[in-house]
Amino acid sequence: MRKHKAVTLERRDDGIYRAGFACFVGRPNAGKSTLTNAIVGQKIAITSSKPQTTRHVIRGILHRPDAQLVLVDTPGLHRPRTLLGERLNDLVREVWSEVDVIGVCFPADEPVGRGDRFISSEIGALKAKVIAVVTKVDLVDQQTLAQRLLAVSELYDFAEIVPVSAVSGHQVEALTDVMVRYMPESPQLYPDDVLTDEPEQVLIAELIRESALEGVRDELPHSIAVLVEEMLVEGNLTRIFADLYVERDSQKSIVIGTRGARLKEVGSRARVEIEQLLGRKVYLDLHVRVAKEWQRDPRQLRKLGF
Repeated sequence: MRKHKAVTLERRDDGIYRAGFACFVGRPNAGKSTLTNAIVGQKIAITSSKPQTTRHVIRGILHRPDAQLVLVDTPGLHRPRTLLGERLNDLVREVWSEVDVIGVCFPADEPVGRGDRFISSEIGALKAKVIAVVTKVDLVDQQTLAQRLLAVSELYDFAEIVPVSAVSGHQVEALTDVMVRYMPESPQLYPDDVLTDEPEQVLIAELIRESALEGVRDELPHSIAVLVEEMLVEGNLTRIFADLYVERDSQKSIVIGTRGARLKEVGSRARVEIEQLLGRKVYLDLHVRVAKEWQRDPRQLRKLGF
């Protein structure tokens, strides 16, 4: 578990302590993971410009004097083409049915589309309070933003519509206030110093996968999986041995690169992030392995944690 310094905000006037679960949903690449990290105040979910980067449900916890907000980061709902895709969609719907607040994310720099309408129709029967979050407002002018807000308001009877920018921090605190307002009265759900309940090995595997996603060809992101095989703590050094799985030999060559240059870059980038996560020096040993058609193979999916 990582330590997290509580964010100091003014207590609301009603004096009620609230705690509960919220999640951001939306089509892939709508800014859900970036927003989750911005609210929690530290990186707990990996981000990438590639759609469908998120594969695991990861909980990030925001501690306030008046509330505890548990943000559940989920994969983007999408049209599945593999068994993995079907399982990720099932995971999303399971989370939707269990949280108190759902924030539907609409990127301000893209028009409202078929995927947004589909997701808005899917959430109608849920018990959660549903708010709209218009993300990436730093990328558009005021006129475009006004058009997006109007288009979003016509999709569904949202409890609130909040425009935000996770990158600049614009209205992020206001968004957390809105979500907390709809949380139930409840005692604290997690101890003060817990930032996420996700095991370290899963977070480390995700950081390695994020590094591997940088700059690969378009067909590769969905084909990469990472499994941490072993972690050894030796004083102030942690030795980590991890395997990157791809589906074909040609993909293995892409990830390794000429004379191993690309894999070395992946390791260097990931090591910096992992050292920040663990707070100590890391030795990272990476190997690339081929697991043919693993996204469609139930046995391989189980091995890789899906």
